[in-house]
Amino acid sequence: MGKNKSIKTGLQKKSLKERLDIKPKTLAVDVIFDIIGCFLYGAGMYNFAVASNFAPGGVSGVAIIVNKLTNGFIPIGLGTILINIPIVIICFKALGLRFFFRSAKTIVFSAIIVDYLMPMLPLYKGEPILAAIFGGILAGAGLACIYMRDSSTGGSDFVIMAIRKKNPQLSLGLISLAVDGVVILFGGIVYGTIDAALYGLIMTITYSLLIDKIMYGSDSRKLMTIITTDGEGISARINDEIERGVTILNGKGAYTHAEKNVLLCACSNREVYKVKRICHEVDHKSFVMVSSIDAAYGEGFKRPDA
Repeated sequence: MGKNKSIKTGLQKKSLKERLDIKPKTLAVDVIFDIIGCFLYGAGMYNFAVASNFAPGGVSGVAIIVNKLTNGFIPIGLGTILINIPIVIICFKALGLRFFFRSAKTIVFSAIIVDYLMPMLPLYKGEPILAAIFGGILAGAGLACIYMRDSSTGGSDFVIMAIRKKNPQLSLGLISLAVDGVVILFGGIVYGTIDAALYGLIMTITYSLLIDKIMYGSDSRKLMTIITTDGEGISARINDEIERGVTILNGKGAYTHAEKNVLLCACSNREVYKVKRICHEVDHKSFVMVSSIDAAYGEGFKRPDA
């Protein structure tokens, strides 16, 4: 019994080490995507939203509101970091170390770019409705770059994902709408016009739709079919890091007659890249197919009677 416990503890430590072990090449690619993503996101937020006097949803929206209330005393980037600190502490356990470290890096990059680089660029002074649309396009493209590398800008992403892990039956869209809606409404109050709230809503909807278009298309659910020689290893990582169920089937190659595992995993749009990365980290020869599905019913998705 003691030996089994020792083996189990060793595996857990090894798994934790693997989560934090980032290869130099991977880190370099992450940094490049972070810089590009944070630049686009920062331009949308600072040079369009702030310049046109409205605040979109999310923690960046809260930071913009705080910046407005303090007459610029608290910079937007610094405000984002300060607001993120308590959120990270509360959500840390639910999100895991790897996602935390990736996101912390992105949050710092984003704050530096917004506070020091964006003020050097021209501000958009045209129609607010155009600022909301094009600001949303820039922010959406930037967030898509960040999400592709399994990172985030923190804040509402942390809250949304933590709520989703505690209540997997809830829709990501509904959670996002509730969280962002409160921020947008408060922004309208601070700026003193209903137009400010409407522009913030337009920008938030724009970048939310664009993220899905860039990363996954318009469908809301995906079915991952994975052919591999290490079904147990991949399914364990998916269950541990994403908390999605996996069905393992036995298969055989028609040409080679080699024994294979066929894995079936239904997941949300945002989780596709995470599943793909896990597959290729565990078995670089794994064959991954991604299919769109109209709906998914069961634990973690819609209720069967929904």
